[in-house]
Amino acid sequence: MMASQSQGEILNGTVAVERMCRLAGMSRAGYYRHFEASAPRAAETALRDAIQRLVLAHRHYGYRRITFLLRREGWQVNHKRVLRLMREDNLLCQRSAPFVPRTTDSRHGWHVVPNLARGMILSGCNQLWVADITYVRLAEAFAYLAVVLDAFSRKVVGWALATHLRAELAIAALEMAIADRRPVPGSLIHHSDRGVQYACNDYTAILDAHGIQASMSRVGNPYDNAKAESFMKTLKQEEVDGRAYRDEEDARLHIGTFIETVYNRQRLHSALNYRSPQEHEEYMQKFQRVVPPAENSTVGTCPHF
Repeated sequence: MMASQSQGEILNGTVAVERMCRLAGMSRAGYYRHFEASAPRAAETALRDAIQRLVLAHRHYGYRRITFLLRREGWQVNHKRVLRLMREDNLLCQRSAPFVPRTTDSRHGWHVVPNLARGMILSGCNQLWVADITYVRLAEAFAYLAVVLDAFSRKVVGWALATHLRAELAIAALEMAIADRRPVPGSLIHHSDRGVQYACNDYTAILDAHGIQASMSRVGNPYDNAKAESFMKTLKQEEVDGRAYRDEEDARLHIGTFIETVYNRQRLHSALNYRSPQEHEEYMQKFQRVVPPAENSTVGTCPHF
């Protein structure tokens, strides 16, 4: 009888509620009232702890990306609650618009081509590349970064950094992209602004040699190259702003690490269903194995990894 009673008082290795209440001199009803009042507070404390941990690991993420990371960890929570808790704990990102000096000189005599990218509906990689140039402040000078992105996955496929704005800066980024992606001739459009770096003969000759069709934005319309502009904004906010690069090599090391490791492989992108560019391309590669493209066609496919 005693053994049976002892077994009844043990549930999954824990002393039964009834015995705990008897030992503490309180009723079961009082215990459950206390539990119902304290359990939600304990759950919210655990959620706040998870939010703070994720914010410290991803200090430039806003509440929507933090919400997605929480859901990946199994939390059933919506973005409104995460926003409230982050605001109460002073964890929201405070961002200010950086000063952007002029890097585009469209007053030149080179041929300007029409905008072919406007209205394109992309179904895969290597259909549309977008290119742009921005500045980076060094300790005692400026450097300039040229990038080429695949517009479908938002992945940076080519980049170069130098302390000048000559055409070879943009050419170096383009050549990296071509070597990495090996686009099929006739399948790709390259879109940029009307800057002299993209309109000059040296640059357009490389495009022509690889069967890449050039496209350029309309005058004074930044929305035509919005995906490249969006990347530059992300780069400034999450890597460049607040850093003090010693020189060109220091900037190249840190910015290269951000592009290759953080942005391409880790950073969640809302336009990609909260995948990183690398994850999105791998996802598309798996999808294309299930639904292969037309025979003898590689248009719209992502490269193999």
